[in-house]
Order: sequence, then C-alpha cells, then structure tokens
Amino acid sequence: MAQDILQQMVNYLTYVLMGLDPSSALGSAVNFFIYDTIKILILLTVIIFAIAFFRSYISPLKVRKALGKRNEYLGNLVAALIGIITPFCSCSAVPLFIGFIESGVPLGVTFSFLIASPMINEIAIILLWGMLGWEITALYIISGLIISIIAGIIIGRLKLEGEVESYVYEMIDKIKAAEKAGMALEEENQTLRERAISSKEYTIDLLKKVGPYVIVAIGIGAIIHGYAPADFLLTYAGPNNPLAVPIAVLIGVPLYSNAAGIIPLVAVFIDKGIPIGTALAFMMAVTALSVPEMIILRKVLKPKLLAIFIGILAVSIIAIGYLFNAVIY
Repeated sequence: MAQDILQQMVNYLTYVLMGLDPSSALGSAVNFFIYDTIKILILLTVIIFAIAFFRSYISPLKVRKALGKRNEYLGNLVAALIGIITPFCSCSAVPLFIGFIESGVPLGVTFSFLIASPMINEIAIILLWGMLGWEITALYIISGLIISIIAGIIIGRLKLEGEVESYVYEMIDKIKAAEKAGMALEEENQTLRERAISSKEYTIDLLKKVGPYVIVAIGIGAIIHGYAPADFLLTYAGPNNPLAVPIAVLIGVPLYSNAAGIIPLVAVFIDKGIPIGTALAFMMAVTALSVPEMIILRKVLKPKLLAIFIGILAVSIIAIGYLFNAVIY
C-alpha cells in the first residue's frame, strides 16, 4: 500500500510536474531513479536503525556463539537460511553484512548470508511458484543455497579477513575495548532512550559511508532500465547459442533489481523459448552479481576480495545454468 502511494507520488512528479513522457526512455529512467532512491534510502534507514537497536540487546559474544563457533558447513548453511528469510535487496543486505563482521562472525559465513539474502526470499519464492511451478521453484531454492554455501566456504578457506575495509573492523576494536573495560554489562542495561540515540548515531554514520554508493548504483540501474532494449537477451541468449548461459550472466550483471522485480521478466523469457537454466542464471546475475551491488560492496571490500567474490559467484551461477539446461532439456 505504501509503495503504491509512493509510486503515485513519483508518477505525478515525473509525468505531470516535470512533463516527461511515460513511454519515453528518459521518463522511465527518471521515474525509476526517483522512486528507487526514495524507497531504498528509506528502507536502508529503517533497516540500519532496526539492526543497531536490536544488536544493543545482543552482545557480540552471543552472535559469535550462534554462528562463529558452529561446524564450518553448518555455520554457512544457517547463514544462507537466514539470508533467505530476510527479504532485502543487495543494497539492504550490506548493512547486515557489516553488522555480521562487526560482531565477529567469520567472513565466509557472512558471505553465505550476503549471497542468499538478495538472491532468494519468500516474495520471490511465491512469485516463482505461481508463474513457473513448484519444480522450478525448488530447483531455484536448492541452487541458490548451494551457491551461497559453497562460495562462503571457499571465501572462508582463503582467509581474506584483511581484505575488508579497515573502518568495518574499527567497530570490533571498540567492542573488544568495551568488553575489557567491563562496559558490556552497562550497555545491556541501557534505557530505551539511550539505545535509540545510539542507534540513530550509528545509522547516520553508516548512511554517510554507504549512501553515496547506493545513489550511484541506482543511477546506473535507472539508465539501463530506461534505455536497454527489451529484447536484447532474447536475441543473444536463445536456445541455439552454446554460450547463452555466460552471455545471459554478462547481460544481467549491469542490471539492477531484486528477485521479486525480475521474476516477471524471467517468466516472459522462458515462455518465449529461453532455456530455464539460462533464464535462472540471468536472474541470479541480476540479483547477486550486478554492477550496482559491486559498487556498493566496494565500500566495504578491498579490490582483491571483491574480485574473488565476483569470480566465484560468476563461475557458480554459470555452472548452475548449464546444469539446469542439461537436466531439463
């Protein structure tokens, strides 16, 4: 309901006050940019504040015990499952990723969450089930989990903690210092007002760091949304092209959307003859491997770790795409 009201307001601003043509590429791009900027910044603010407030009740030690001290594979599985039940786009997942790292959760486990969160969520599952049936939905969920877990395990084994930007670890140092000074108990006994003030300060600080990257990412997505030809994927990633899967992934990388937003387009592709594996690989690339997401992640990851993350995820998605095509066709 709130999204419908926001969309109506943005439509009025774009097409009435600004006088842009709704059917034009410029009108579509501007409308997309304004709507998504407002929506995502509101969502980011609410999520970051909620996370900070919630974390004020849970000590880092408890989080580390819940995820960090588990069996390696079980930790990755639990993180991926948590990612599935948090219906956030990649932009929204970044603050949660930072929160995991700050709380001492292993990097590989954190990446399992980061991949699963934008790629699979309950809204996407419902839409996919309704449009394509439970068999494809089940395959999609299983493949998404496999990719999230395997990629997280590989990144964890590579010991790349030093490739996370230093400001993320500054919070860990503060937490450790507070624990040594005996302040952890005091923080647990904070009043609601004190927790709210602390959460607000944390939200403002993190938005200053991540917000500009988010806006740039939305701008890139808006340009592609308005100007990319609708039949581009159908032309170059059809069933007769043996390189269709990697091409679909390459086409999906510059795009910007969440799983729920891209599913209707994927359903059209499959209906027009694109193999399911190719279509799902495209969907995974859009939701988990897009340029806008990489721009945002660059704020928290150094180039080496970002490149490794992209490589592992791209190879995994392409492999899943070819596997699906071989099994289903």
